[in-house]
Amino acid sequence: MFTKTKPISNLLVSFLVLAALIEVSHGGGIAIYWGQSGSETTLNQTCNTGRYKYVNIAFLNKFGSRRTPGLNLAGHCNPANGGCRVASSEIKHCQSKGIKVMLSIGGGIGQYSLASKADAKRVAAYLYNNFLGGRSASRPLGSAVLNGIDFDIELGSTKYWADLARYLAAYSKPGKKVYLSAAPQCPIPDKFLGSALRTGLFDYVWVQFYNNPPCQYRPGNTSKILASWKRWVRMKSIKKLFLGLPAARAAAGSGYIPTDVLTSKILPEIRKSSKYGGVMLWNRYYDRVNGYSAAIKSKV
Repeated sequence: MFTKTKPISNLLVSFLVLAALIEVSHGGGIAIYWGQSGSETTLNQTCNTGRYKYVNIAFLNKFGSRRTPGLNLAGHCNPANGGCRVASSEIKHCQSKGIKVMLSIGGGIGQYSLASKADAKRVAAYLYNNFLGGRSASRPLGSAVLNGIDFDIELGSTKYWADLARYLAAYSKPGKKVYLSAAPQCPIPDKFLGSALRTGLFDYVWVQFYNNPPCQYRPGNTSKILASWKRWVRMKSIKKLFLGLPAARAAAGSGYIPTDVLTSKILPEIRKSSKYGGVMLWNRYYDRVNGYSAAIKSKV
């Protein structure tokens, strides 16, 4: 038996087209590193730009192996005399705008390492009590409760970072999740964070696609960076993947991508992945000077 079908309305056609576009294109946000230049503006001003969805306060670059933890925020404040506690109100201001504020541990310069699983547990307890939902008399950034911890591990020991991630994740409670993010280099596996990433505990992974010629953009050639992106996407343990880039040519030794190339040739491709989370920029100072996030925000 055959029945006469009704023509599909223009409204339904439009809906189907929109659904198809949503299926293959995923919106994202911009993550920024803040804290390494006194000229990058305050946290309040940074968050008031409306460009960023995540702010990584950088860096806690001294910790582990029985070291007294040390926070380095360049010219912003002096944590040694409690001067950085004034950042508490600004952290809360950013969070009130829906921005996740993370503490980034590690960095390219510092003194940090983990000596054992027990050491990882001690560091996790310190981070929770001094920057997250725990309690401590010191709290370098004041009473504000950060959203989580970012791993930017680039030197020192290669062991026990997975243990640190597990201990930190265990502090999560209903309604008070401890978010974890990581900034590995684009070669796979990352020397320091390879095993940690395999735990599947990281909510955001912003891969550094710069200062790594084998897997970054080369002028006129997007093949290496797109191939590397696809390799990262295939990692089952990755939840949300971000394209980490320098916000200006001077921000890195290599890997800078002109905004027109990024928005026309790279973002349209990587946005097709359901794991696409957005773009990470190093750092707020260079972004302020170059206006990179302003140029790409509508395309991210």
